Amino acid sequence: MHRKVWNIVSLHSRPVKSRSSCLTGPPPVILLAMPSTLVECVPNFSEGRDPAKVDAIVEAMKIPGVYLLDREMDSDHNRSVITLVGEREAIQEAAIRGVGKAAELIDLTKHEGAHPRMGAADVIPFIPIDGVTLEDCVAMAKHVGAEVAKRFQIPVYLYEAAAATPERQNLENIRRGQFEGIRAEIATNPARKPDFGEPRVHPTAGATVVGARKFLIAYNVFLNTPDVDIAKKIAKAVRFSTGGLRFVKGAGFLVRGMAQVSMNLTDFEQTPIHRVFEFVKREAARYGVIPVSSEIVGLIPKRALEQAAEWFLQIENFDSSLILENRLAAVMSGKVAVGGLRAGVEPFIEQLAAPTATPGGGSAAAASGAMAAGLASMVASMSRGKKAYLQYETQLSEAIARLSQLREELKSAIDADAESYNVVMKAYKSAKSSDGKSDGNANDGDSAIGSALKQATSVPLGVAEKVVEVAKIATNLKPITNPNMKSDLTTAIALAKAALEGALANVEINLDSIKKDSPKDESFVTDTRKRAAALKG
Repeated sequence: MHRKVWNIVSLHSRPVKSRSSCLTGPPPVILLAMPSTLVECVPNFSEGRDPAKVDAIVEAMKIPGVYLLDREMDSDHNRSVITLVGEREAIQEAAIRGVGKAAELIDLTKHEGAHPRMGAADVIPFIPIDGVTLEDCVAMAKHVGAEVAKRFQIPVYLYEAAAATPERQNLENIRRGQFEGIRAEIATNPARKPDFGEPRVHPTAGATVVGARKFLIAYNVFLNTPDVDIAKKIAKAVRFSTGGLRFVKGAGFLVRGMAQVSMNLTDFEQTPIHRVFEFVKREAARYGVIPVSSEIVGLIPKRALEQAAEWFLQIENFDSSLILENRLAAVMSGKVAVGGLRAGVEPFIEQLAAPTATPGGGSAAAASGAMAAGLASMVASMSRGKKAYLQYETQLSEAIARLSQLREELKSAIDADAESYNVVMKAYKSAKSSDGKSDGNANDGDSAIGSALKQATSVPLGVAEKVVEVAKIATNLKPITNPNMKSDLTTAIALAKAALEGALANVEINLDSIKKDSPKDESFVTDTRKRAAALKG
């Protein structure tokens, strides 16, 4: 299997300087094989004017297996944003140590800046990158929150996907009133009770918010005016909470003598960055001003820039594989061959043909479902942004985002199905080797068989549920996409139906085995058959 390689800067290398400082040369680059699990953490610290303090915070986060991708300091906001990536356990500890060092160095009673803040270490989000799920990041956030409260006596609030209550999903709800407001109310207002720690702020470090979320783009647009009221009015128009674009948060500030519309884009797939820029530009025109520049704080996914290029250049039938670096990476990884796709498909087909039990029909069903999602996504993407389909922009964006998620989950199921079969075989083998012994291992073996068979049933059942959704989305795309691509949607629906039939066949055969070899799990069999029957309809 080809291993991905990332260009990343180790925290053990020379620190990356602020973009506002003068760079004396490129930072050291180390080529590393990407770990099996990869999590991004983007801690925001309430210090953007003293490089020595930020240096010390970064130094405190030096943990083997954690790497610095970016470092931003802004003196107007008086805030720094550090982008780290690393393996699950290491990056948790790095974040905790960063909070501790910030508490030592930053005194919020003396802090002034344009950006709202409630803690020395203000916000600590975890973002899944590879080999982990958003749910994994929720667990990480809870662990870090508990440790921060325990080690440093700093109260912690959970937000976004980690939030314990709906009202705390939005950061602005938690941070309302900032450090001073929370300090005044935390002990008396039940709504201000932290998720971890005592109901009192740290005297100088305040409180910290920890959470889990999807990738966020911090995007700011500068206007050719110092009138910050205009920026605030535009921010009110663009942000979702006051009737603007979905997945956009916004505020207006005065930065470097210019009015700035400061935004967070929480789902760039559904509300792309180019649409946000055009919205701000249009609103600015109402007040007789124009954008003079924009900036990205932290990092941005390559896909977001590809979307912007496609929109502004109006390239016909744009595909990311037209980009030289994308094509090069795909060819070198064996995903495509010049002049054909066979290089990427053939290995899997040959594995299916090999005289081995895995991969088998379950993996093939998952692959069919993933191809169906891919085809439907392609059709939606090639219609989105085109003049004839602008009225369906929202529906197309939602379809693309959901199909992208389903495609990734179905691709994961290809290996998951094969692995679940291997676990079943291992459980049978283990039970057979312990048969006849008097130490209780036989009962343990029966339990292991039942558990393995239930997992082997759940994987194809999950595939079946996902491909039903893929087929529904593909069907709904027919009237709102280019009719010349009808055959692609027909193929997608046919692939989804084939995947459904194959996945349900795997579910049924595993249920038969459960009835035979793990009769105590009869309720699981009954419930699963009901779910499978509902999918057939």
